[in-house]
Amino acid sequence: MFPLRDDNPSSTTPVVTRSLIAINLAVFLYELSLGHDLRPFFAAYALVPRHVTAALVHGGAWRVAALPLFTSLFLHGGWIHVIGNMWYLWIFGDNIEDRFGHIGFTLFYVTAGVIAGLIHVASNPGSAVPTVGASGAIAGVLGAYAAAFPRARVITLLPLFPFFPVVPLPAILVLGFWFVIQFASGALVLAAGASGGVAVWAHVGGFVYGFLLMFALRGVTRSRATVES
Repeated sequence: MFPLRDDNPSSTTPVVTRSLIAINLAVFLYELSLGHDLRPFFAAYALVPRHVTAALVHGGAWRVAALPLFTSLFLHGGWIHVIGNMWYLWIFGDNIEDRFGHIGFTLFYVTAGVIAGLIHVASNPGSAVPTVGASGAIAGVLGAYAAAFPRARVITLLPLFPFFPVVPLPAILVLGFWFVIQFASGALVLAAGASGGVAVWAHVGGFVYGFLLMFALRGVTRSRATVES
């Protein structure tokens, strides 16, 4: 399933969502300009699980360990990576920003990303592989959307080879399918005893955090959105 758009207009201008997309794209273009300097740049600002583990266990440098929990959210490993993440943020971010408000959405997005990063560290505590991407934060947005708008229509491309129908599907089905794929991938990685190349447990953790938080606050956020509209 590949979502193309949702049929769920927001009542406010999603300035934070648009700003996040612009910042992520600008940072990625900066990455492209670094050439051979990209490796040390990632070493400094990407999330390396064993650095966080060392800080917790041995009292390592917290600045080195903690700063990448934030900075890694704005780094990406390639065009497909950044475009895919920004596409999902563009489709689903505006409605969650609508519910939380601009400041609330900013705090939610960053918190979801940090929690997802910590879950990745917990699942790969000794990994020295730098981890980058907004996927954990965006997974939080997807989880919040699934809780707030489960019946919203998402216009979705279905790759049913050799046909590619475009059909409207409920958000809970589209995002639930995404979550199941992430969870199954994480389970397979654990069963194989490998770390994997994608931080799937960060995706799972971000989604669960967003879903549970929105579910707990759904009455509050719905009232706020009604008052402002």
